[in-house]
Amino acid sequence: MEGGHSLSAGPEGRKKKVTYYYDPDVGNYYYGQGHPMKPHRMRMTHSLLVHYGLHHKMEMHKPYPARTSDLCRFHADDYINFLKSVTPENQHEQLRQLKRFNVGEDCPVFDGLYSFCQTYAGGSVGGAVTLNHNHADIAINWAGGLHHAKKCEASGFCYVNDIVLAILELLKYHTRVLYIDIDIHHGDGVEEAFYTTNRVMTVSFHKFGDYFPGTGDLRDIGHGEGKYYSLNVPLNDGIDDESYQFLFKPLISKVMEVYQPGAVVLQCGADSLSGDRLGCFNLSIKGHAECVRFMRSFNVPLLLLGGGGYTIRNVARCWCYETAVAVGEELDDKMPYNEYYEYFGPDYTLNVAPSNMENQNKRSYLESIKNKLLENLSKLVHVPSVPFQERPPETELANQEEEDDDVRPKGRLWNGELSDSDTEEQKPSIHRSCEFVHHTRLTSLSS
Repeated sequence: MEGGHSLSAGPEGRKKKVTYYYDPDVGNYYYGQGHPMKPHRMRMTHSLLVHYGLHHKMEMHKPYPARTSDLCRFHADDYINFLKSVTPENQHEQLRQLKRFNVGEDCPVFDGLYSFCQTYAGGSVGGAVTLNHNHADIAINWAGGLHHAKKCEASGFCYVNDIVLAILELLKYHTRVLYIDIDIHHGDGVEEAFYTTNRVMTVSFHKFGDYFPGTGDLRDIGHGEGKYYSLNVPLNDGIDDESYQFLFKPLISKVMEVYQPGAVVLQCGADSLSGDRLGCFNLSIKGHAECVRFMRSFNVPLLLLGGGGYTIRNVARCWCYETAVAVGEELDDKMPYNEYYEYFGPDYTLNVAPSNMENQNKRSYLESIKNKLLENLSKLVHVPSVPFQERPPETELANQEEEDDDVRPKGRLWNGELSDSDTEEQKPSIHRSCEFVHHTRLTSLSS
């Protein structure tokens, strides 16, 4: 293979069928100058993995855009209708709606916003459909993973919660679905959606304290039938690979043993990497990818999604490397030449090493978290079951042209170049404290 070789045989190295979702236009969407979220990182990721030859090891799909009816399986109709109608030109006429739906500074209105939402959600739902029909062992949508979006509002750069939509799709075929989140931010939108059900277990490893979104306390464990089915792993600055895996592997091993999910969704937010523009963890790419490697070893249908990540050269490195882990390939550290080669200087290597920042997670603290969460898991005596119910109708992802009112021009699109005022080194104070509106939790999972 160009740039790499196969992993050794064994349960983790065994070849798996991988389906990969990517829309070539997704990198054109532009949140605006100075905004840390840059969809261009998906284009960089795709270019890098293609030049490593990984596209030959997967089935490649351009996702069908999610339809309005698909998005409304979770989101409120009036919220989705607002996303469809608002544009940079008319937003000033909708100030009340902007405030109501939390669209503005962190979640700006930009050209093609609704098409962007349809694209990334379509990849995640498409991946779930692929897994449901046993057409793949692993499905990948790096454009997805936008875990902060709520039923009725945008939050934290996220407009539509593609993860919730994908999990709802998986629940048509699987009694139980496990969601794991390794983004540096708490997966609040997904946890909130499934807080009162035992059909979805959510596990989030995140920075906790004075940090967006401010949720994810160790004591938040779920409610009603969902009690003990939410696991929160609150971490401090500077956590390294060893400390992270000290928690991740024993906790997830116990979850897999006790919960026995039919499918797993792993959100691979890359802002937990060392050196992230908005992050404060100290993981290497290999340490981050070890979570992917570990989940792959359980041989359970696996959906890999993107998420945060704001030092875009490292995001591309990370998701390229994790694509290789998914298909069972080991990549050479020396990077092949690609369209964005200059982004990866001066070393032009794939891996990102940790820095010398202090790890503020003492072993005693990690032990106490692990013991408490294992104790909570011990209260789940057996895997939950659900009574027989009629399966909801299949999701048929249609071409965008089938919805006449969804077709909108994208307008001005970004060419992928960084201006002098739009460099990765710029660090706007985008992470500020905010108020939280807790919407009605999603309790009906079969409608």
